[in-house]
Amino acid sequence: MGLSPLFRPSIIGAALALALPLVFLPVSAMAQQTPAAPGTVKSNHGAWSIVCDQPAGASAEQCALMQNVIAEDRPEVGLSVVVLKTADRKAKILRVLAPLGVLLPNGLGLNVDGKDIGRAYFVRCFSDGCYAEVVLEEELLKTFRSGATATFIVFQSPEEGIGIPVDLKGFGEGYDALP
Repeated sequence: MGLSPLFRPSIIGAALALALPLVFLPVSAMAQQTPAAPGTVKSNHGAWSIVCDQPAGASAEQCALMQNVIAEDRPEVGLSVVVLKTADRKAKILRVLAPLGVLLPNGLGLNVDGKDIGRAYFVRCFSDGCYAEVVLEEELLKTFRSGATATFIVFQSPEEGIGIPVDLKGFGEGYDALP
């Protein structure tokens, strides 16, 4: 399956992944988060939360719209889905953190309400998982706003995809509230 123009990786997005600090916690750490841990939930919008943190050396806090999900039948497989605006407000980024052990060449698939959107490639792995990142273009933003469920698909083998549903309820409201 080729990349859809709606969900394609971007060289700019990959560069931003390296330039932006990774201040948001993976699923496992989020469940154990204490008030002293990085990130403060500022508001909730349906299934989504706006989480803010001030990275070391930054003059202002950075906020993101995020949702952490776990596959119903595979509790060891979870995703963190993060939407943020770049500091210059010129780009919107969709960043998905998948667990270590996913098959990287197959990328991350996306399906919204039964419609195949395409795949994004993983740009980098750290000790907390592997990141896929794309520029959130206007058409994909509209699809998320009007959709009910996005299913992100990670692969453990070329034949075995694991679909992880992400509730889109509250996405539009949360996105509009994102500073």
